[in-house]
Amino acid sequence: MACGVGQNEAVNAIAVRLRGLPLAARWAIVGMVSVGVIGAIIGLVIGLRVYAPTAPFAVVELGLPAAVVGGVVGLTAGVIVAAGRRIRRNNARSS
Repeated sequence: MACGVGQNEAVNAIAVRLRGLPLAARWAIVGMVSVGVIGAIIGLVIGLRVYAPTAPFAVVELGLPAAVVGGVVGLTAGVIVAAGRRIRRNNARSS
């Protein structure tokens, strides 16, 4: 498969794998990764400003809890969206 400009084989493979997952799991993974990365970056900045030799520990201390929170929020949002779609689909059939 040929990749276009700005595309990557690995990124396309990840996208294909994510599409195969249930909606709630997809949202949980996206929430976990995105919020975890943001938490890790914030941890790095704080760690470098406070005491640089321990900055990697600050990355873990803020990144992991942020990833857990992002996963829970993403899972909750995914379940709500999936339930909404199911309710809408059932209402459309009964009408």
